[in-house]
Amino acid sequence: MYVDRFSVPVATRAPTGQTNAYLVTGAGSEDAGPESLLVDPAGRTDSLDAAVREKPVAHVAVTHTHPDHVGAVADYAAETGATVWARRCREGRFAEATGVEPDRTFREGDRVGPAVVLATPGHATDHVAFETPLGTLSGDVAVAEGSVVVGAPEGDVRAYLTSLRRLHARDPTALFPGHGPVVDDPRATCERLVAHRLDREAKVLAAVRSGAADVDAVLDAAYDKDLSGVRDLARATVVAHLEKLSRAGRVRYDRGTGRVAPA
Repeated sequence: MYVDRFSVPVATRAPTGQTNAYLVTGAGSEDAGPESLLVDPAGRTDSLDAAVREKPVAHVAVTHTHPDHVGAVADYAAETGATVWARRCREGRFAEATGVEPDRTFREGDRVGPAVVLATPGHATDHVAFETPLGTLSGDVAVAEGSVVVGAPEGDVRAYLTSLRRLHARDPTALFPGHGPVVDDPRATCERLVAHRLDREAKVLAAVRSGAADVDAVLDAAYDKDLSGVRDLARATVVAHLEKLSRAGRVRYDRGTGRVAPA
């Protein structure tokens, strides 16, 4: 089996300015040769074009349908004739994002070519990972450095923490992320990201208990760094944390007005 990574320049808020596309090639069998799964073709590059021409791409799928992960799905699907997969009950979202109606759908535990699907929502509602013996294609669940945006209205902090803990428990050999280098210490990385998220939640809760009365006041109190260029992402993150804390009965949060108060 092989997992080949291709860094694709694309419009993205990720610090790398690139999204990783992957070709996963299985071992094949006596009756059939190896076939490849193309994951997250965010755009076209010469190297990815060449690899797709050289390998029998039988399947195309994405970890989630954010724009920086889907840009070349339609092109490669048309050129290869591969089966296009989408998450079950998310077919409409997939078609709208990619311009392609899926041929088949998957749910957790299904095999898509040489990989098996693992549900990993949180960063996006339709987010999945693809498990292989060499490691897990983890999309935007984890990164080697920094952190992942989990922002409202789509981000769900509780679901994201669950996804990180599931990855930790499954103890993959490596994580092949949507952005940046391969993660060769998956458990330590998952632990770091869980700790980071819980630390941010503690700061949000402390801000509310100290008198911050709306989202922007919480944002200013919970972040102790310059947010130039990323304030909108940080604000969306604060809202996602407030929604989690509100569901847990720890704060009162009014989505309509943005007002907050201790519970």
